[in-house]
Amino acid sequence: MGLNPTYTYGQTPLDGDEKEGLLSNSVTTRWELDQLEQLNIEKAIHWTIHRKFGEDQILSEEFIKKLHKRMLGDVWRWAGTFRRSDKNLGVEWTRIGVELKMLLDDTKYWIRNKTYDPDEIAIRFKHKLVKIHCFPNGNGRHSRLMADILIEKVFKREVFSWYGSNMVRPDHIRREYIQAIQQADQGVVGPLLQFARA
Repeated sequence: MGLNPTYTYGQTPLDGDEKEGLLSNSVTTRWELDQLEQLNIEKAIHWTIHRKFGEDQILSEEFIKKLHKRMLGDVWRWAGTFRRSDKNLGVEWTRIGVELKMLLDDTKYWIRNKTYDPDEIAIRFKHKLVKIHCFPNGNGRHSRLMADILIEKVFKREVFSWYGSNMVRPDHIRREYIQAIQQADQGVVGPLLQFARA
């Protein structure tokens, strides 16, 4: 990769092998990479809008991987494949499958038993998914889109607004988002719920 990106607070650095997975030789700046990824993500969002998905389909390892591939598969060779290295965030890479299975089972239980209201179920799911950090990169954007799919397709509610930001730029909105994630790490999900609907 002719690109040596700088990472802002809360972003996951790629290792050498992961950088080699960039499919475009023309990307030279972080801005170009962000634009290329955003175009791919918009195609994935369009794909989700025009399809019906059931709860069992959405809450499966296969769908989690498929969505990531749809979001970043035009940009990264490893899109849709669980990471095979440890990062500054997330569980040990060897535990991804186990942790994800527990999260999917928990979420199905929350839905069946109405443990939380729909927004809180979707946000708790999003938070735990990003905490597992299944993929080399794109986990925040992937988990937000997963929450949107869950709230819209399963609960028939409006998608989250996420402050109208994709949280790529290192601005006050991204800082507020990271702080809300950190509070959720401590068991306080209210700020992340509020952020999602802001």
